[in-house]
Amino acid sequence: MEKDSAMDIDLQPEEEGKEKREEEDYFLRFIDYARSQLLEDEGDPDPNGDGALVDQPGWSWIVSRILKTCISYSSGVTPAILLSELSLAWGEQRRVGAPTKRLEFIQHLKTNHRRTKLPNTVTIDSIYEKNFLSLNSVLEAVIVDAFVLPGTNIHMLTLGDYWSSNLVDLYLHRRFYNLVGMENGILKKGREVFLTGCYLRTASAGVSHPRLLPTEYFVILLDENQDDDAMLLAAQFASDSFSSVSLSAANEGVSYSLYARIESIGSVEIQGKFGNLQRKQITLVDGNDVKLQFLLWGEQTVLSNLFRVGSMLALDKPYISSSTECGIETSEEFCLEYGTATQLYLVPYIQHEEQVRISLTPCGHQSSRSLSSCTPSQSPRFSQVSLPCDSFGTIDYSNYPFRSFVADLQDKMTGVSLYGVATDIIKDISSETTFSIRIADASGSIWAKLHFTASWSLGRLGLGHAVFISGLTCSKSKQKRLEVSWFENDDGASFINISCLPALINSSCLHKLSRLSDTTSQTGYAKICRIWLEPMEHFHVNTRFSHSLCAHFVNKMPSGLLECSFCHQVCDAEVVRTFDLKITVADESAKVLAWSTGQTAMDLLQISPEEFHELPEEEQVMYPSSLENESFMVALVNCKIESYGSIQGLPLAIQLPGKSLEHTSLNDCFMKHNVVRTREREACQR
Repeated sequence: MEKDSAMDIDLQPEEEGKEKREEEDYFLRFIDYARSQLLEDEGDPDPNGDGALVDQPGWSWIVSRILKTCISYSSGVTPAILLSELSLAWGEQRRVGAPTKRLEFIQHLKTNHRRTKLPNTVTIDSIYEKNFLSLNSVLEAVIVDAFVLPGTNIHMLTLGDYWSSNLVDLYLHRRFYNLVGMENGILKKGREVFLTGCYLRTASAGVSHPRLLPTEYFVILLDENQDDDAMLLAAQFASDSFSSVSLSAANEGVSYSLYARIESIGSVEIQGKFGNLQRKQITLVDGNDVKLQFLLWGEQTVLSNLFRVGSMLALDKPYISSSTECGIETSEEFCLEYGTATQLYLVPYIQHEEQVRISLTPCGHQSSRSLSSCTPSQSPRFSQVSLPCDSFGTIDYSNYPFRSFVADLQDKMTGVSLYGVATDIIKDISSETTFSIRIADASGSIWAKLHFTASWSLGRLGLGHAVFISGLTCSKSKQKRLEVSWFENDDGASFINISCLPALINSSCLHKLSRLSDTTSQTGYAKICRIWLEPMEHFHVNTRFSHSLCAHFVNKMPSGLLECSFCHQVCDAEVVRTFDLKITVADESAKVLAWSTGQTAMDLLQISPEEFHELPEEEQVMYPSSLENESFMVALVNCKIESYGSIQGLPLAIQLPGKSLEHTSLNDCFMKHNVVRTREREACQR
């Protein structure tokens, strides 16, 4: 089934019922509550009184942390667990040591610190707390002291950072010894450095605090606005350009000092004789718009953690190698590598910021009482927030403090997060890993194209399931139509099916126990209900084959091969037997015809599909009678979405006196420990 690739927004009126529907989502309510708790100790979020919101946890960040905790604690979470995890994570992210402990000159440097943190940055305080440091971690540090260990020629650097009250000592790698010890050595007090690939020597006998062992992956930061740094760049890196580099001259021992902008950073895996070898391919552009490739191999690839697109990189004595020998396709006959004599300097890219008006999101949508105490007829308390903006005018919304809605989406937005309901799903027939999903919230709906790394990454997503997606990018097509895209490998990208989280059912703080009569066509998120089964009212159970990767049923083609009804691929070797269960569920308020398959159906019937298939037909018919005295806690979602039609092949809704209920699906988040069995029918309070 093909549809237009343009992702149009369908806007819907702000109906009272839809606003009420979102307010009743207890998952969203808990997010608001958690945010208010985080902000209680933060003081005034508008200290300058100019209507600009500063340094607050983003809505997406809070949701992501809550969902990660729910995944870790599948048996259920409590408010105390969630709030403690949030508090620790937020404290780590914006760690600020006591001002009395931080050295005065670091405090002074911080006033000019306008960079955004690199993705893997950790604080020195966190090293002390965890007594651990991974090789991929990045330290953005300031040199507090440089000294030589008494009686040796071992150089040490004492490092601090902008967020910590602790200091840490680093054994300097010998390749940098020529930069210290001199009167005008560049590695001295106040110099900023980036480093990664560090091993931690933990505190032990004779060593009272942890130290960092030598690392080659060390970059010195320069500031073009400082006279000394500007003179260094002019004297050492201005004479050579990419066009002046000669491979034959380099082979004869000529060295170069080059200065260029980082245009892109890409990863490649090379198949070698002794296994796969990782390679980072960094495209550099000099002042004459000439491009060269700077390659990092194997363990060197961690060095790319210190780079950001747009930063200026100064390479002193890079190794010059043949492009053919390196196996890359380029118009130049040579490329650059990080050799044993290479030293790197970096002028970091300063992320520009743009003031974004909060009015993009209607006040009626803003639910965080601590940040917006307005009524629907009033204006938000805060009129704007500063967000990073790149040179192309694209604004990064990953730290936007409020929830973004479909109606807010515009051209040149990145890092956007959406919380909504999947109302349609289409697999791209030209790609095994690309899916288009229509996401709906209270303000409207939009198609988003999702690019996964593997065909099964989408998981068992069904219509009506609530999803949280972060890392979306919005752009305008040539036809001036808004397109929304998402790539699984992008920084900050996540895709979580909330309706299929076992912790949702097991955590009373994330849901309100609902009645079946509340499960109407307006329901836009999972309802948690305590139900019993009415197999004598309507019951149909069958076993069918499904595609093991996406859980959709397979169809037998005239050729005898099995084809997935969703992927449209032959999948004879990837099928499993599963249930196709249609049964009436009931509580004190209503009866609803529900459909279930997969693990949920197995837990309801308390038998595997293989075992059920082997039963004689008369036993299969009688089997449901054993379920009449059972009650269950389940999550219910609509798979017949209002305005989007019904799913072919699914049973119709049961008509109740004075009420018509849409078809409902029990999703696969139902687990064994959610079952509440009661042998006495009276206990069900029917």
